[in-house]
Amino acid sequence: MENCCGLLTSKQEPVPLKSVEVELEVRDHVATVVSTLNYENKEDKPLEAVFVFPMPGDAAVCHFSATIGQTQIVAEVKEKQKAREEYDDALSSGQQAFLLEESDQSPDIFSLSVGSLPPGESASIRLEYVTELAVQADEGLRFVLPAVLNPRYHPQGSEGVQVTSVPASLVPYSLSFSARVSSPRPVSKVESNCPMDPLKYLNTEQSQATVKLAAGHKFDKDVELLIYYKDAHQPTAVVEAGQTSAKPGTLMGDPLVMLSLYPEFPQAVMSSLASCGEFVFLLDRSGSMGVPMNNNEGSQTRIGSARDTLLLLLKSIPMGCYFNIYSFGSSYEHIFPKSVEYSEKTMEEALKKVEGMEDDLGGTEILEALKHIYSQACIPNQPRQLFVFTDGEVGNTKEVINLVKKNSASHRCFSFGIGEGASSALINGLAKEGGGHAQFITGIDRMQPKVMQSLRFALQPAVVDISVKWDLPKGVSVSVLSPPITTLFQGQRSLIYAQLTGQSPKAAEGSVTVKYSLAGHPSQNKLHFNLKPAEDSGLTVHRLAARTLIRSLEMVEDEEVVEGGEPDEGVKKKKVVELSVQSGVSSAFTAFIAVNKGSGETIQGPLVRRNVPTPMPMMAMCGGGASGGRMMGRPIPRMVSCSMPMRRTVMEASPSAQMVNVGGMKSCSMPKRRTVMEASPSAQMVNVGVMEASPSAQMVNVGGMKTLLTAMRRTVSSCVRRPTSKGVVQRESLNCSLDIEPQQPPRDPLLQLVSLQKASGCWELDPALAAAVGKTSEEVENTKPASENKEVWATILALIWLHGFKMDAQKEWELLAMKAVSWLRAPNAPCVAECVEAGNTLLGCKVQKDALGI
Repeated sequence: MENCCGLLTSKQEPVPLKSVEVELEVRDHVATVVSTLNYENKEDKPLEAVFVFPMPGDAAVCHFSATIGQTQIVAEVKEKQKAREEYDDALSSGQQAFLLEESDQSPDIFSLSVGSLPPGESASIRLEYVTELAVQADEGLRFVLPAVLNPRYHPQGSEGVQVTSVPASLVPYSLSFSARVSSPRPVSKVESNCPMDPLKYLNTEQSQATVKLAAGHKFDKDVELLIYYKDAHQPTAVVEAGQTSAKPGTLMGDPLVMLSLYPEFPQAVMSSLASCGEFVFLLDRSGSMGVPMNNNEGSQTRIGSARDTLLLLLKSIPMGCYFNIYSFGSSYEHIFPKSVEYSEKTMEEALKKVEGMEDDLGGTEILEALKHIYSQACIPNQPRQLFVFTDGEVGNTKEVINLVKKNSASHRCFSFGIGEGASSALINGLAKEGGGHAQFITGIDRMQPKVMQSLRFALQPAVVDISVKWDLPKGVSVSVLSPPITTLFQGQRSLIYAQLTGQSPKAAEGSVTVKYSLAGHPSQNKLHFNLKPAEDSGLTVHRLAARTLIRSLEMVEDEEVVEGGEPDEGVKKKKVVELSVQSGVSSAFTAFIAVNKGSGETIQGPLVRRNVPTPMPMMAMCGGGASGGRMMGRPIPRMVSCSMPMRRTVMEASPSAQMVNVGGMKSCSMPKRRTVMEASPSAQMVNVGVMEASPSAQMVNVGGMKTLLTAMRRTVSSCVRRPTSKGVVQRESLNCSLDIEPQQPPRDPLLQLVSLQKASGCWELDPALAAAVGKTSEEVENTKPASENKEVWATILALIWLHGFKMDAQKEWELLAMKAVSWLRAPNAPCVAECVEAGNTLLGCKVQKDALGI
């Protein structure tokens, strides 16, 4: 038997997946992804390979096929249970079968089963999906190829199947990735978080380009591309012809139009930020938040970055607002019983508690925290804005998103996915259904600028009374397929899919007008488009539109789907299955199934199951996890889990994936399946032992992988918890000392200065401020203009320092600087010009008074 380091069993079983090839084609803001998975059975008995892997949550999976030798079998979309039964029947009769299914709980997890692969045989699986690319704050378009599947925490009592996962360095298959980008406008650059070969332009206009992933991807991160166009984000319309074989009047038979709208708001309105609102911050404190933000040495943990971000947020909230901070894990906590008015006293109280927040609340049960937030009455004339910070490792994704949707009329939800492998289905779903904006913080991204952009969105006046009016030639009618637009943000794209019915003249044009009201000012944006279908677009728009319809139906309750009469639990499922089968796009109620009936030969011998591992970042082995025990004072994963349903089949094979006990951490085993044939149990339990922290560095062998554990001294605050009701925890601190944690690194100079700002926006003149701007107390005191008071002088010094030394981080501090300027504009500062001149001299800057905004 071939020696393989993939699965950590004592028998060193080989993994049949050998390589993954991914080809990406980006046309403007739409991506088509073709993945080829190459399997080879080098064992002496037939195999079933099961691979549970992540996908973009908004992807429309539209093709699945298998090639064995010279034979290609194209899968069909069928109702999920029927597809499973057909797969199991095929295996029991000795046929080859291939099954691709979406998780019942989360659309960003798929399971691929390759059944009855005979000894010595190879198979190539082709998987294709289309997706829209999200617009980033800097106008880049973001594509992510998920490579890391994080543990998904399931609340007690909920079902979920474990996923085989190994450290990234031990993934036994290779990845190749290439991308082709084309647009009507020139491609200015393509950036990536992974090493890439140089960008190659394919024409003189530079509107087409290719790029490839450099060899040797380590699977320690998702593959992320940021694509930038010149003159980016112009409103566009693409008309796509229907499928010739489909019946006219159906979704696939009629032409469809995809509109991309980028509303431009008046500058005068955009510069005026709201001075009211209720801001509720919900912070994930599960064990996995203790993992570093990236693999760089000395990288800050996710929880540490979140604490710094909360500092910036609390300093940037305008006076007159209300706020509260919740945190969640296996239970949830809140700083105040209900939201309180923002003041110096409440801000300082909140900051003290934020400083003590650690990744110590266990699992990732966000649902109960959200229920409590929504049970609180909204404050009149204070629009509720919910900010959710999580690494997205939850299993009940659809349940969480449904709760946000039910309460969408009372708030806006802004979501932030932290770290590699955060669930795109959860993060995007929260923002979409909550009428807010989603952000992902990965690799070397700083969380703060992205969060502050969302705060600016939240402070902008809400766009209301949104309507869409179509103007089409006589004889042409339109049916809008997308949900109604409920939110618009400056610089952010809104997509509309619509079905066009009827005949139009060859050179006919149509137009669509989006009307809305912003801060009491009626506005509109109009887009003209040609009704002639675009060439070579295939069925991309149809598949994206079908995906949009399917997701909308999946999110509604059954009674909402019924047109009159008593609710029928199967109505929603029936509609989704019909649409999924018609369009060839996957759903939660369907699956792709392919059976090789061509050879006529049955496959002999006992069938052995092999679970293909997904990469788990190396840092997760010594960091945090979804739930479970603790290592080095941090929670560690109990198991890697995902919400694929347990499936009974005709086979009876014990799982071959091992159970590895690493100081209380167990890796995954796949669910047991029944079969006619018996296979000897190959599951192994390996105990690596308990790792003990000591003042010196330790090398610990974890299943053949050596991990360096460095223990240092730390004084921590341990807590006694008093449960109250519904999982709420009151905490009482006890002081104790443990010799096991590294001392905190020095604080970032920007955050040091920000931490000194008062809720009103001003700074006080004291030694801490002097140190923050790099001067002594005497230097700051002696250069103060005699006629100016200390707070005005300190505030102007802080603003000069920000403009003179931290312009690269302006997005992080511009809101709190605006608050400081507002404070100065009040009758507080009679000698501003003199202070600015003296401040520039002291700090060695040349910042003009106008640049400060005063």
